[in-house]
Amino acid sequence: MEIRPANADDIEAIQRVARRSWEATYRDILGAETVAETVSEWYSEEALSDVLGKPGTAFLAAEKESEVVGFCHGVVEAEQGDIVRLYVDPDHWRDGVGSALYERLRSDLEDFNMHRLEAIVLADNEMGNEFYRNLGFEKTGEGEVTMRGETYGENVYRKRLSAT
Repeated sequence: MEIRPANADDIEAIQRVARRSWEATYRDILGAETVAETVSEWYSEEALSDVLGKPGTAFLAAEKESEVVGFCHGVVEAEQGDIVRLYVDPDHWRDGVGSALYERLRSDLEDFNMHRLEAIVLADNEMGNEFYRNLGFEKTGEGEVTMRGETYGENVYRKRLSAT
């Protein structure tokens, strides 16, 4: 498996992974229409093109046998890095793809002198919550997000990466 910076040629594959992962993870939580609408909006070619290569941003693709099977997107603001997205194609869940993406993202963001990471996960996303807890993140708060007029609970996780 190769973890590398994503580029414009990866947009279609990122959209495919996002759609498959969101359908498998969120269909029962959000409903099929909300999943389809949110993926179309958040992972549009324009939205993805805007973040690829943006300063203070790391957008990575995980590739196996020339196929993108996962991706992640992180940004740095001051001393904190935010994991904006981290998704793996369901056919590759529990294969270490998500952990490999996280490790590379953490390493890349630390190059920006970042000392802590934060991730936000839907409260009902059991796999996502477990993923961050297993990486040593601690739940530090709760929030809400609105999609298609419905409000959903979120868990905020944080992990300190240095003693500062």
